[in-house]
Amino acid sequence: MHAGFDYLMRTALAAIDLPEIMLIVGLLVVFVLLVIFLKFFKLWIQSYFSNANISLFELVGMWLRKVNSTEIVQSKIALVQSNLPVETKDLEAHYLAGGNVGPVVRALIAADRARIPLDFATAAGIDLAGRDVLDAIQTSVIPKVIDCPDPRKDKREVAAVAKDGIQVLARARVTVRTNLKQLVGGAQEETIIARVGEGIVSTIGSSETHMSVLENPDRISKTVLSKALDAGTAYTILSIDIADVDIGQNIGARLQADQAEADKRVAQAKAEKRRALAVAQEQENRAKVVENEALVVLAQAEVPKAMAQALREGRIGVMDYFNMKNIEADTEMRKGLGESTPSDGDNPIE
Repeated sequence: MHAGFDYLMRTALAAIDLPEIMLIVGLLVVFVLLVIFLKFFKLWIQSYFSNANISLFELVGMWLRKVNSTEIVQSKIALVQSNLPVETKDLEAHYLAGGNVGPVVRALIAADRARIPLDFATAAGIDLAGRDVLDAIQTSVIPKVIDCPDPRKDKREVAAVAKDGIQVLARARVTVRTNLKQLVGGAQEETIIARVGEGIVSTIGSSETHMSVLENPDRISKTVLSKALDAGTAYTILSIDIADVDIGQNIGARLQADQAEADKRVAQAKAEKRRALAVAQEQENRAKVVENEALVVLAQAEVPKAMAQALREGRIGVMDYFNMKNIEADTEMRKGLGESTPSDGDNPIE
């Protein structure tokens, strides 16, 4: 089979002359170059007349590296027109790293127009960190206002309690500007809101009365602003303005009422404890009375036995026994007569 294939190839090559083969190869090369030239001709013309200095071979290299040549060329033209020295390879590297070349270039141009120092490496790093570098530049030019507390979390005001026990509700508006040097790794809006809220609570809590807060609400903003709350954050605080101050509940009175209720329950518990101890003591005394009565009954039961023993042994006589009985009967009769005697002022019974 291989021998037959070789024979066919030799026959075909023998049928075609060498100049014809070179002509076909040359035509193919010319066709490929023509296709590439037509594909990138428009971009090359734009680059050439804009002094972007991007050659046709560089455009082909971008195509082979799967780089969006249109975005690179347009970005480089914008940088050249703005007199910003950025190399084409830096733009390609940022694109291959997954960055957004267009927003980074627009941010560089905006920073240059606003006289904000920003180089390509810093802008690319901010973009690769997942931050919107163009929004950061815009915030540096036009300060941003942050509400404290965050209305997106269904909390309208910061609640704090003055020393007189009255709750004060405050709402602040913080004006910030982006700090480009700390944009990567710096704390975000949540930290600013938390720190400002903490400062408001601390300032109101240190006030003697709630009236002093209502009289001078700017005291809150001045005290909070003096604490350098923007340290370590991606923003620089320009101002803190108290937008609203309201009176809440009387927390001190409610706490005193709760404390009084708790004291009453403690006193009731102690009284119930003493009552239970008294009842237990009473029951114990009653048990002792019953026990003593039982002892008396036992002692009285021993009397007839002792008398019988004395009669048997002859220590007392029968007459002595009857005399004792007569004395007991006479005592019982006198006792009965004494109980039935009418009191003073009553008529005697006939």
